Amino acid sequence: MNTFAFIIHPIDPKKDVQRKFPLLGKLLPVAAINFFSRYFPPVYISHITGVRSEATGEEVEGWFVACPFTPQRMMTLPPPVVYKKIIQTGRLAERLGAQILGLGAFTSVIGDAGVTISKGLRIPVTTGDSYTVYVAVEAARQAAQRMGIVLNQAVAAVVGATGAIGSVSARLLSREVPEMILVGRRQERLDALREQIEAETDAKVRTTTDLSALRQADVVITVTSAIESIIEPHHLKSGAVVCDVARPRDVSRQVVEARDDVLVIEGGMVKVPGPVDFHFDFGFPPGKAYACMAETMILALEGRFEPFTLGKEIQIEKVQEIGHLAEKHGFRVE
Repeated sequence: MNTFAFIIHPIDPKKDVQRKFPLLGKLLPVAAINFFSRYFPPVYISHITGVRSEATGEEVEGWFVACPFTPQRMMTLPPPVVYKKIIQTGRLAERLGAQILGLGAFTSVIGDAGVTISKGLRIPVTTGDSYTVYVAVEAARQAAQRMGIVLNQAVAAVVGATGAIGSVSARLLSREVPEMILVGRRQERLDALREQIEAETDAKVRTTTDLSALRQADVVITVTSAIESIIEPHHLKSGAVVCDVARPRDVSRQVVEARDDVLVIEGGMVKVPGPVDFHFDFGFPPGKAYACMAETMILALEGRFEPFTLGKEIQIEKVQEIGHLAEKHGFRVE
């Protein structure tokens, strides 16, 4: 049986630590968890079973392993310290018998997006970003249809547009809409992406560093690496669809509570084929997983033990290929 592993890490320190260590999570304040996480070892979380291909009937098994660093620690500690801890977590996956390793949440975006981590391990590493892009764009399509938004008449926006996932999502979505708004922090990089999209498509492209531009967008994909939420109720147009792919979330909880005229969806969730059991409560609906997790499962089902998605440049061809393989094996965007 082919095998895989996937690295996770605490995003909400108290809540996530309590899932695995109830007493520790209850007793320690957030500041203490952040501080001591530097000294915690990698943690075995659970055994994953029941991932079964609809095409072949074959199953794969895997493991969740955790890097103890929170996003705050990954952003503030020296990169070599962060790399070392993630590599240690990957070596735990190797000892468990994994043939391929997926990087989750901040472990996939820190530094050079997996390149250095891959060099420190014997097994291949993938960030899962190719399938994340595929799922984000497909989820946005489905949600737009649900809200009665016709894409070829709509204005779309991508927040975090100059990042690896954001830039490719913007390039793909620009093929389907007449107008695209690119939102990011660095104007020169936004302008470079605008020129690329205008060369590839007929879309009219605008760039901005101001989130208030989202009030003109019918469809929003947001995928920044912000530590806290950045999109508030006043940023969004009535009737808009927001596909939040970021971990931690870009969209404030207040948007869901205060804006019942806006549809906010989990942009990175898919249905996994087979009687899958994570043996751990992530708070997901039954049988669902993040797209980045699913990419690792798909590659294991294919026997493709290779660094499928690595580094900060995501290839559209890889996005299309992993989307095809996902459909073949029965992974569904819902």
